[in-house]
Amino acid sequence: MTKGIITISREFGSGGRLIGEEVAKKLGIACYDKNIIEKIAEQSGLSPEYIAEKAELSPRKGLFAYAFSGRNTAGKSVEDIVYEAQREVILKIAEKESCVIIGRNADFILKDREDVLNVFIHGNLPEKTERICRLYHVDAAAAENMMADIDKRRMTNYNFYTEQKWGKAENYTLTLNSSQLGYELCEKIILACI
Repeated sequence: MTKGIITISREFGSGGRLIGEEVAKKLGIACYDKNIIEKIAEQSGLSPEYIAEKAELSPRKGLFAYAFSGRNTAGKSVEDIVYEAQREVILKIAEKESCVIIGRNADFILKDREDVLNVFIHGNLPEKTERICRLYHVDAAAAENMMADIDKRRMTNYNFYTEQKWGKAENYTLTLNSSQLGYELCEKIILACI
């Protein structure tokens, strides 16, 4: 395998997590998503529950409030501490093994490595809405609200910590529309790039 690490950034409802898990399975390598939370909690000293909510998503207040949230005497907010712990954990994992890492700004954190394939999975609104309705047992309006909220919070976190624009093609090696290609073809394309 030429590239040792695959990062999967994704829009909510696009199936990016599922695609990443299947790629890892087919390659016989680890997939890190929610299972990375315990490691980040240990590194930061914060509870796993707090990490689950804050490690990838910004506070609901938006970028301006995010930049000026409560800071300690060193000028760090709790979100900064979480991000630094997350960064350390991702760097250690990347040194140790080939793997797939879902979200968590891993594409940016590992940007200086040559053995990384950065993928962004997006989709069309109707397909994402239908998938969220099915998975979360909500109506279309609730699904669209969930997508808007989660994607906005992912974008705010990403834009704040990376100084790049979340979802912009130039930040990734590969961008795939799972609605047009389907999950299986997305997996095959990623595997072909490896």
